[in-house]
Amino acid sequence: MNNPFSLESKTILITGASSGIGKQCAEDCYKLGAKVILLARNEQALKTISKECNGVYYSYDLNNLEGIKALIQQIVLENGPLDGFIHAAGIEKTLPLKNLKPDDYESVYRVNVLSAYEILKHITNKKFRNEHLKIVLIASITSVIGRAGTLAYSSSKGALVSGVKALAVELAPKNITINCVSPGTILTPMMKSFFETLTDEERQKRIQGFPLGLGIPSDISYTCIFLLSNAGRWITGQNFIIDGGYTAL
Repeated sequence: MNNPFSLESKTILITGASSGIGKQCAEDCYKLGAKVILLARNEQALKTISKECNGVYYSYDLNNLEGIKALIQQIVLENGPLDGFIHAAGIEKTLPLKNLKPDDYESVYRVNVLSAYEILKHITNKKFRNEHLKIVLIASITSVIGRAGTLAYSSSKGALVSGVKALAVELAPKNITINCVSPGTILTPMMKSFFETLTDEERQKRIQGFPLGLGIPSDISYTCIFLLSNAGRWITGQNFIIDGGYTAL
């Protein structure tokens, strides 16, 4: 029986692949047959993960927007054209409006938004991709809800959500799909460390906001796999909110 969720023989590029959701995406894409290309700053972590996923890795700082074209050229030259892309790289800055400076917005936007769009500019070029390229950008539920102190972060994720609408229309004639996945609170190692800084009352209040409890990284990676697989061929321009019911309340 043909498995529409298989990633067999597909080549998937994943940013932010050294930890959290990006790492989980790399592991799960590999398990479903993909060749994974890992991209992040932490070279030591990438070495370890690449062995687990039988993948290749590139240590790169996405703040360097000017070098992305050469990077994509190198990746495709060494690994062949791409079938999929997950942008899981991202940084968060929690500050109230009165404390935010233009540099704060810029640093968040460079990694969360501009690096994604710069990568897209090049991988959507016909010589860098296969016929049916599928793109997934990791956004956040803060793109659609209000949470104090997250202006820089939430607006950057909102830019991704609105951006895929325009790009879906622009890229559809090229057989390219593009979607966002917006996670709620996911128990990544970083989030677990954050929870340890909270009081019991603060922790319970956060957890109670999620009818199905907090999420785990595979809740997000499985959604990404669906969108990267042949099962997601007719889906584009959408924002998939994966939040255990948080936004249903």
